[in-house]
Amino acid sequence: MTQEEYWNSVSAKKEFTTPFQAAEFSKYVKRDNSILDVGCGYGRTLNELYHNGYRNLAGIDFSKGMIERGKQQFPYLDLRVKNDAKIPLPDASIDAVILFAVLTCIWTNEEQEQLLTEIKRILKPQGILYVNDFLLNTDERNLLRYAKYKETYGIYGVFELPEGAVCRHHDETWIKQLLKDFLEQEYNHVTFTTMNGNKSNGFYFIGQLNSL
Repeated sequence: MTQEEYWNSVSAKKEFTTPFQAAEFSKYVKRDNSILDVGCGYGRTLNELYHNGYRNLAGIDFSKGMIERGKQQFPYLDLRVKNDAKIPLPDASIDAVILFAVLTCIWTNEEQEQLLTEIKRILKPQGILYVNDFLLNTDERNLLRYAKYKETYGIYGVFELPEGAVCRHHDETWIKQLLKDFLEQEYNHVTFTTMNGNKSNGFYFIGQLNSL
């Protein structure tokens, strides 16, 4: 099963539970700024922003099932299917990008770097990036599956879920490397409840694109 097939198969029933740091986000992004949620799922975060007074909102996701659900649930949101690796927007056209529990669904370094390159392309100078994602854990359940799949995928922290998805929990050093072109405004550790009801280490990051 591909990642796309997995997310389409669970699009009607999965509820995402990791919290969006709306108060922190609002310190850096104004109500009239243009915001793109990359990997928006069914639009949960955009809906929260909408109800906080933001209107210049759009979301993209490769899962047609998720987008269809979002359009039914939140018909006032601009949600679109992302068909390839390129983000279909002009250079320097967006004030802020949200990347909410997306890196965990992209297990290779190369694809993560590719995505960040696209985000940097579409962000305006000094644009804001908000990232929420998962860090490595040290409990027995996670240690066992990290070890089990390290040989298969070549990266410690990548694992398969029983229902077919491949996910990644990240080494903090890698996250810092990936986000090096952004001037850190906020970086905080948090504990998340995952979509399958387990606890996981995580972080949220708010950075400003360093255009120098």
